[in-house]
Amino acid sequence: MSVGLFALLKDVSLMAKAAAASLDDVAAASLKATSKAAGVVIDDAAVTPKYVVGFAAERELPIIRAIAIGSLKNKFFYILPSALILGFFLPWLTHPILLIGGLYLSYEGAEKILSYFKREASEEKGKDEKETIKSATRTDFILSAEIMALALSTVQEMSITNQFLTLSVVAFVITFLVYGSVALIVKADDYGIFLIRTARAPQCGKLIVKFMPYFLRFLTVVGTAAMLWVGGSIISHSIEYMGVHTHADFLHAMVDITGLTGFMKWLVETLIYTFLGLVIGSLIAVLRQARTT
Repeated sequence: MSVGLFALLKDVSLMAKAAAASLDDVAAASLKATSKAAGVVIDDAAVTPKYVVGFAAERELPIIRAIAIGSLKNKFFYILPSALILGFFLPWLTHPILLIGGLYLSYEGAEKILSYFKREASEEKGKDEKETIKSATRTDFILSAEIMALALSTVQEMSITNQFLTLSVVAFVITFLVYGSVALIVKADDYGIFLIRTARAPQCGKLIVKFMPYFLRFLTVVGTAAMLWVGGSIISHSIEYMGVHTHADFLHAMVDITGLTGFMKWLVETLIYTFLGLVIGSLIAVLRQARTT
């Protein structure tokens, strides 16, 4: 009896060690995957604050909460299951889907710029909260798909269970980081008012209140540029992966001609991808406008 109990305890110990090792693998893979997707995460955080610009202060957090919930639904109900299924059965279909997402992001970014030159139309129409949340959730879907695709590329050698656990951790962590940061950004002016009213640090509060409108406008510009950058980058890399290398060779040659390295090389590549996203997005916007008129 004692021998059987000892054997059982030994088996339990081995299973616990295996589970601990598996959790270590998941934690390490989650950190690696999150780091690899950091660029798109920053873009996501830069894009989102512009959606609450123009709404009453008391509606800012509810809008962010609704977008965050939509983001979690996107990741867990659609993107995560689809990523695992595609990665297992149809890995070749991933890049065509990402290409469509890149086209949509480029269109969204170009549309924002084109709408800037139609102020009279945008001023006549007030911002609709439901439409804003829908638009933000659609954009989040594309950015989340890109994040999860990058994360999936780092865990393809793992078991399907560990892939699921890793991507789940990445989905939760990234959503928390992005929308937690956005909530802090959009409510910073309220904190400034609090500092002024309570006389705890009135000068600091005044500085925050004065600075935040400019910062939010800056984030609006950065968010639009980020959509064009990520969109152009996805389009370029997806087409290259599908076997068309001419444009990629041309882009690499342009960068190589400059002889730049490090940050400056990254900056030139970013500008090229942003311009590519703007051109393609503008073309889609013009074609869509022509079709509706």
